[in-house]
Amino acid sequence: MTQQSESTEILSRTPLYPLIQQSKARFTSFGGWDMPVQFSGITAEHEAVRNAVGMFDISHMGKFILSGKNLIACLQQLVPSDLNRLQPGEAQYTVLLNPEAGIIDDVIFYHQGESSNGQQRGIMIVNAATTNKDKQWLLQHLGRDGVELTDVSPDKVLIAVQGQKALAALQPWVGDELTPIKAFGHLETTVLNQPGFIARTGYTGEDGFEIMVDPETGLELWQKLLDGGVIPCGLGARDTLRLEAAMALYGQDIDDTTSPLEAGLGWLVHLDSKGEFIGRGILEAQKQHGVKKRLVGLQMQGRNIARHGYPVLNNGEQVGEITSGTLSPTLGYPIALAYVKAELGKLGQELTVEIRGKTYPAIVVKKPFYRSRSRTTS
Repeated sequence: MTQQSESTEILSRTPLYPLIQQSKARFTSFGGWDMPVQFSGITAEHEAVRNAVGMFDISHMGKFILSGKNLIACLQQLVPSDLNRLQPGEAQYTVLLNPEAGIIDDVIFYHQGESSNGQQRGIMIVNAATTNKDKQWLLQHLGRDGVELTDVSPDKVLIAVQGQKALAALQPWVGDELTPIKAFGHLETTVLNQPGFIARTGYTGEDGFEIMVDPETGLELWQKLLDGGVIPCGLGARDTLRLEAAMALYGQDIDDTTSPLEAGLGWLVHLDSKGEFIGRGILEAQKQHGVKKRLVGLQMQGRNIARHGYPVLNNGEQVGEITSGTLSPTLGYPIALAYVKAELGKLGQELTVEIRGKTYPAIVVKKPFYRSRSRTTS
């Protein structure tokens, strides 16, 4: 479904839009979609996830079903992570790379094992704004190896239920026990007696689940959760939650000009355990000689908020730029992510940020800014 906005921009709407509209959410344009930015308020929604449970409509994200006899081996050539480590029922957060080791997109690949005819199966979830770009890239490189890609993005609802009480809120509507699922584990099950896919993943820094179902089931599930007291949350809280957890936002913190080593995603790069893949040579050189810039966490020394695009200075010289920043609802002070010269990325480094013509002090701190004690382990 689409709608015509006042600026003539045509925005897509998720199947949950009618229910969300009934909740009197405020909407905003995001990646070509008309999405709720907040319901009861960003801080209230943020605190609901940190202290209890909240839910997000993330149906705008791209959803690909992949199958092929050599699926894992083919995907190995496109990502720096060793997917051979995965067992069926496990998943890997990773990045698609271009030849310059720039990040085409960050994705999650869910390994579903083999079907009865020997086909390896998997699901890949990608960012909304890059769905078409990712699809073409995957088809270009996987199609020649006989891998089939089915884009179910328009046909499936995706709901994220996040927070320490997420399991208790979701379990009554699911056919299988959720407790045994570890972080990044997943299974095919029933949701409200209909086929569904559930993964213990999320973008908030808390324990939680992401549920993929048909639209009719999604509408019913959203209403059941709402009636059960689960707080609906919008993109505003999703942004503050993910930033506290230092999770990258594609298009701001990472893009096709930043490598995973520059972005602090070195834990995704498994050079020692896998063979050739696109961008490997660049990453080997960066590993050997070091990177020139690094994505760091900053804590502002005051109440001034560093926003996307603000200059980062050292002794009056610009040495970097803010990629994301907010006033942390949980911590009570401003935090930010920024690319700075690598030699200035050490913990404790004092820098300044230019905000509306004036400079304000900041210090490089450890990421993530916040770590949940209730999050399940892998």
